[in-house]
Amino acid sequence: MNPLVDEVKATFALRDHNPDVLTCIANLSNDEVFTPPELTNQMLDKLEVAWAEANDGAALWSDPTVTFLDPFTKSGVFLREITRRLTDGLKSQIPDLEERVDHILTRQVHGVGITRLTALLARRSVYCSKDATGPHSIASSFDRNWGNIWFERTEHTWAGEKCAYCGAGKSGYGRSDELETHAYPFIHTTDIKARLARMFGGDVQFDVIIGNPPYQLSDGGGSGSSAMPIYHRFIEQAKRLEPRLLAMIIPSKWFSGGKGLDDFRAKMLADRRLRALVDYPDSREAFAGVDVAGGVCYFLWNRDDPGSCHVETRVGGGSVAAERILDEFDVFIRDNRVLNLVKKVQEQGDATLSTIVSARRPFGIDSAHAGSSSGDLYLYASGGDARVNRADVPKSAELIDKWKVLLSKTSSEHAGQTDKSGRKRVLSRIEVMSPGSVATESYLIIGPFSSEAEAGNAAAYLRTRFARFLVSAILLTQNITRGSFAFVPGQDFSRTWSDEDLYAKYDLSEDEITLIESQIKPMEPGDA
Repeated sequence: MNPLVDEVKATFALRDHNPDVLTCIANLSNDEVFTPPELTNQMLDKLEVAWAEANDGAALWSDPTVTFLDPFTKSGVFLREITRRLTDGLKSQIPDLEERVDHILTRQVHGVGITRLTALLARRSVYCSKDATGPHSIASSFDRNWGNIWFERTEHTWAGEKCAYCGAGKSGYGRSDELETHAYPFIHTTDIKARLARMFGGDVQFDVIIGNPPYQLSDGGGSGSSAMPIYHRFIEQAKRLEPRLLAMIIPSKWFSGGKGLDDFRAKMLADRRLRALVDYPDSREAFAGVDVAGGVCYFLWNRDDPGSCHVETRVGGGSVAAERILDEFDVFIRDNRVLNLVKKVQEQGDATLSTIVSARRPFGIDSAHAGSSSGDLYLYASGGDARVNRADVPKSAELIDKWKVLLSKTSSEHAGQTDKSGRKRVLSRIEVMSPGSVATESYLIIGPFSSEAEAGNAAAYLRTRFARFLVSAILLTQNITRGSFAFVPGQDFSRTWSDEDLYAKYDLSEDEITLIESQIKPMEPGDA
């Protein structure tokens, strides 16, 4: 009996009966998350359906010519599960198991490790050996010990203090040989096709690219470590390879843009080849125990089949799905029910409240400004309110002596948390500011208003569930900006507005009211 055949049979036969080690390993960090096998197989199911629809019902896993690439493999789970499916699907075409597995591993399945450790882990998962030419490897004809899972240490290319390719800071990532550089080779090149040809020894055209890229790097900004997203760079690079199908798991924060993501968001939402989008607002439903702010999603991009996008939101074990055109708005509304409610509100034609919301740093005063015990102006500051001299306020002089509303620009931990019923408060400190007052950059300013009564009515409006629900339609993280109010309609603030008044004005149904009240906590004056 051939021991290699026994090893192959054991590898695939025992997988469904024994605990899967890849469900147990600890994540590297929240930025380099190992993908659970269950989620991996959900994505592979999507690929299978898309391939059949584009190829007259042909089975993806029964095609011995299709090539696959995971360009940022960590545990090797994508490559392993693809290999398992191909091993079943190619039985009739390549009856001999040893020959079949060797064909799959040497001709069809490829990966690029993100670190030396993950490359070894992936080889062990896929080849049953960290050495693809070793005695325990289930591949029999490799002439290189790394097989088709490539890794070589890559260095950043410094342009001053930043990497020219990924933007990593030299102070944090200019490292000695003993440490990983996190200079991911897939995005550290201007000619990805040439780089892959050098890696794998030929001009390979990959039909399917799939995986879970690193999410961010520290760029050393601010007073400490500053997170810079990089997952979009992997997507853009993958599209340059023109695969037939592309699928990746990424943070959902791109829905509303963010640091360096505005252009990427606009292109993604306008790309009609983005055909499926599965969103997990709570990342822990996709990655057990991993809390990624704003949730995570995976998408399917189909090069040859443009059209509308099937959007599915998965919450609490259930899902809501609809066919969508993604670029109806500048931001993406993740919940289809919320989208319909926003459209209904916009039918009234009210101007958006964002027109009277300040930009960041409304008075040009840093959050670290300590103020003093004296000064002719009252200063709202997150570290404790103080006084400041008018001459020390660099901008927005026209707002100083007006009535206005103060709003924390960062939703507090308490405001961002859900209660036992799953409801959020969304906004934190909301307060009327009298004339003669200013604030640090920790706050946004809404106004000006002609009287204390108008400012009070505006503050009360922001406390309604209706207004905070429409903020939450955009808000994916705790950072609140002027753009967070794009869907909140302005009102006549000469009068007060209650939720009941607003429900009636916008003719909301019982289901729509229930949706709002199931997601948003009541908020009273003085809540902080």
